[in-house]
Amino acid sequence: MIKKCLFPAAGYGTRFLPVTKAMPKEMLPILTKPLIQYGVEEAVEAGMDTMAIITGRGKRAIEDHFDISYELEHQIKGSSKEHLLTEIRDLIGKCTFTYTRQVEMKGLGDAILKGNALIGSEPFAVVLADDLCINQNGEGVLSQMVKLYDKYKCSIVAIMEVPKEETYKYGVIEGKEIEEGVYMISNMVEKPEPQDAPSNLAIIGRYILSDDIFEVIKDTKPGKNGELQITDALMNLAQKGMVLAYRFKGERFDCGSVDGYVEATNYLYDLEKGGK
Repeated sequence: MIKKCLFPAAGYGTRFLPVTKAMPKEMLPILTKPLIQYGVEEAVEAGMDTMAIITGRGKRAIEDHFDISYELEHQIKGSSKEHLLTEIRDLIGKCTFTYTRQVEMKGLGDAILKGNALIGSEPFAVVLADDLCINQNGEGVLSQMVKLYDKYKCSIVAIMEVPKEETYKYGVIEGKEIEEGVYMISNMVEKPEPQDAPSNLAIIGRYILSDDIFEVIKDTKPGKNGELQITDALMNLAQKGMVLAYRFKGERFDCGSVDGYVEATNYLYDLEKGGK
């Protein structure tokens, strides 16, 4: 079983400056919960209980969020506000949170490699918290991917169709569909220009990775922008074995952009109002 989920959370969040000057982008709220809490809840739903978080300077608010605030608990104990802490209390009780730092921003591949000490030698999930995924009519994206991992026992990336003109924003895959929504990857390109993109199937921030990915990342040379790209490492892994892409069920919001953040807020607000 996959029990650990890695959260790369060391980035600067420059698209949300100036608010991210002093506040981690992973702590930006969607309604009353920070982005990273949605990701942790998705991981718990998928059966994971150990959250390995890669942080950086100025990210202490993440650690504080997943900890007890004794003064706050004391102040609202017995009041009408106490129930508002129920969800986060439950998460803290169900999970172990571990942390290490990415001292220098060298790409997502490097951030995942920094997690080796926290993950060890076992398969694990990766969640990019600013990709908010919601499947209101069924299982979360990680739950869907874990079932697929149980069947194929290999690394898996979540994908979605994007307009061809937007491929430059994503890692893009090429592959053969082996069952509905599941592709065996033959090629992966990091942020290709539309004319160079092998398809319009873009990788989003959900991965299931086998533990051999760490050695593959070590052997991968820096790619686009001089960064260590997880896309390049997974392409190297695909050449040695099998890497799958899964077109997930649900909605994905790019909360690393202002437009996506506002869209996600409105979507969840409407859902909450409709459920009352």
